[in-house]
Amino acid sequence: METFNHQLNTYIQSWMGPRDQRVKGWLLLDNYPPTFALTVMYLLIVWMGPKYMKHRQPYSCRGLMVLYNLGLTLLSFYMFYELVTAAWYGGYNLYCQNTHSAPEADNKVMNVLWWYYFSKLIEFMDTFFFILRKNNHQLTFLHIYHHASMLNIWWFVMNWIACGHSYFGAAINSFVHVVMYSYYGLSAIPAIRPYLWWKKYITQFQLIQFFLTMFHTSWAVIWPCGFPSRWLYFQFIYMVSLIILFSNFYIQTYKKQSTLKKGQQNGSAVSRNGHANGTTSTASTAHKKLWVD
Repeated sequence: METFNHQLNTYIQSWMGPRDQRVKGWLLLDNYPPTFALTVMYLLIVWMGPKYMKHRQPYSCRGLMVLYNLGLTLLSFYMFYELVTAAWYGGYNLYCQNTHSAPEADNKVMNVLWWYYFSKLIEFMDTFFFILRKNNHQLTFLHIYHHASMLNIWWFVMNWIACGHSYFGAAINSFVHVVMYSYYGLSAIPAIRPYLWWKKYITQFQLIQFFLTMFHTSWAVIWPCGFPSRWLYFQFIYMVSLIILFSNFYIQTYKKQSTLKKGQQNGSAVSRNGHANGTTSTASTAHKKLWVD
């Protein structure tokens, strides 16, 4: 295994260039196989979990979900605050910041970004809760692609560009996660659920962050400062993929449901006579109940 790790590391470095020695010895960062193996285990659970739960009752997980989401809300707020203050007081340039010009700020950013990388492993629990609660309709390609890719991408980020221009995307994503995980935590409490109104806007917020990250990435291409350009191009392409997938999710989830709801309201007048567009009122009610669930 040691020989394999050495050969793999040599191959990666021959393609990516020399690694940042400042993160040498940090948990999970020295070798890629552990991160890859954790991702494979995640995908196996995604595949086998619904099969295992098929003939079993769903688990509530309510108390655990409240604690989990509260923990991630606090961690996300910590990362957002620390990254913003480190960049601000460390004199980071908003347009472009390389990885070796502000030692004190760089060290602080690297430490916070390790937690950001590790949080992507913790967030696998999002998927496991879906499986345990038998919410298999939420195991979409977008969900699995996003979770599996982020852990791996950030292993490479931490080994090559663990500070500098990398801070922005992580900072804004952490802020979005404060909003998102606080919503999920509160929604796990039935008494509070009816008062939560901002679920629809979470996806809009996520799309805004992708566009902002794209603009921030583009600035470093237009006004270069020594930050590796190949990473900028990769990040731009990855943001485009997320914009496409999240936009599709938003349209499917909210726009089509809105159209369906309007159609049901327009048919309510005819339903007084016992029919709604060729459907009996009983059948129409049953369909509406199914849609609401």
